[in-house]
Amino acid sequence: MFNEKLQFWGYRRPDGRVGVRNHVLILPTITCATQTAQRVTELVSGTVTFIHQHGCAQVGTDFDQTARTYVGMGMNPNVYGVIVLGLGCETHQAIQIGDEIAKCGKPVETVSIQDNGGTLQTIAEVAKIAVRMVQDASMVQRELCDFSELIIGTECGGSDACSGLSANPAVGSTSDMIVEQGGTAILAETTELIGAEHLLANRAANDSVAKKAYAVIKMMENRSIQMGVDIRTGNPSPGNIEGGLSSLEEKSLGAATKSGTTRLEEVIDYAERPTKKGLVWMDTPGHDIEQLTGMVAGGAQIVLFTSGRGTPTGSPIAPVIKISTNTPMYERMQENMDLDAGTIVDGKETVSQVGGRIMEEIKAVADGKLTKAEILKQHDFGIWRIGPTF
Repeated sequence: MFNEKLQFWGYRRPDGRVGVRNHVLILPTITCATQTAQRVTELVSGTVTFIHQHGCAQVGTDFDQTARTYVGMGMNPNVYGVIVLGLGCETHQAIQIGDEIAKCGKPVETVSIQDNGGTLQTIAEVAKIAVRMVQDASMVQRELCDFSELIIGTECGGSDACSGLSANPAVGSTSDMIVEQGGTAILAETTELIGAEHLLANRAANDSVAKKAYAVIKMMENRSIQMGVDIRTGNPSPGNIEGGLSSLEEKSLGAATKSGTTRLEEVIDYAERPTKKGLVWMDTPGHDIEQLTGMVAGGAQIVLFTSGRGTPTGSPIAPVIKISTNTPMYERMQENMDLDAGTIVDGKETVSQVGGRIMEEIKAVADGKLTKAEILKQHDFGIWRIGPTF
């Protein structure tokens, strides 16, 4: 559909990557600092932050995954600069997170609540830094960039019987177009690929990628077995069942269509940055916010989110384009949904036509159009915890 090379107006960062937004991120490394960070964003326009319950009493791979997510959020090219805000005594030390983010060359400052003498003094200090950083960010000019610079995340949430017929295959069509343009498309939610993993493994670039596809599925199933439950007791969800889905396998077959038809280049861990262009599978849970956070921490500048039941979900730093699987829900929740793929079910458009329409929306959003979630300030954030709190 798009034979010509597509371009968009983006923000070139010191590490060479390109953002579609120009945020100043107040990044709290510990739950105790989230409210202070939130108050700064209320004072200083152009700043964003997120609320979470992480950052302390974590060890091992769980500690590492949370740290990787923090760093990835700060390094995301949609962020101009970062103020890393810590309490001071937590295990995820703000100075360490800040040092890692600073390696990409963007402005980074680190502030401690304890070192500043409390909440009020810290709000004042961070606000002063933020004002300067936002003003500097406002001087950065957009430049023309190729679509090959884009990493597009894909996910589905609140799926229904139409998901595998309309919005998901349409996103798959868009995914193919992104890959054809030289860009990267991320497929996530390992939980909801159980039963369809062989379809992806058959498209793997090599045996190593195919083996990892099967391995992450087995690990996900084993996690529930270790808890003494069958993963299918929570999947499909009550909303999925009410929407017409009968089993996890049926849900997975629909979810897998978001991957399109191109070769699977690699399987990466949660919140890791892709090392290859093309289709990439990120190992995430099915939880909407946790998989969204993982893809954004992995560098996704824009995320496509399909839903049959409807959702307000958004990210603090990446535009989330929400696509309905059926028209009645789209009409009911237009304040949250950006596009309607129910026209496929209604016989008004083909999958490829809707895929092209999604591609046009990606270009518009990359150029600066705000999504519904951005307008409503839906700043969701959640990290996939893989260990207990001590």
